[in-house]
Amino acid sequence: MKKILENYNCPVSSTLDLIGGKYKTLILWHLLDDTLRFSDLRRLIPEATPKMLTQQLRELETDALINRKIFPVIPPKVEYSLTKEGITLRPVLKAMFIWGGAHLKSKGLTPNCTMITPRKTKPAAKK
Repeated sequence: MKKILENYNCPVSSTLDLIGGKYKTLILWHLLDDTLRFSDLRRLIPEATPKMLTQQLRELETDALINRKIFPVIPPKVEYSLTKEGITLRPVLKAMFIWGGAHLKSKGLTPNCTMITPRKTKPAAKK
């Protein structure tokens, strides 16, 4: 959601306001290296309901962190990718991943989520 940035006094609050949604960081993480469709994101973030995923995507789009490209085909095809501003979150997301992994290990837990699962690459185009 577009916020009036002049009202922020704290950089951390400002950042959390943009990426603090329940699934926003996961969405951004998966878009770091890929352009994905809604169905891809649903598969990668199965705990998110379609309604919640749609809401989080809309907020990220409104905040200019992701692009939404609609193709005029039937059935509708929509692809999501990071904007230039969204790409600047890469070091923040990687730092969160590293810190979270170390924190889980310190508690005797093994990190296990879609952020560490190797992504299936798209098949190469046939020549």
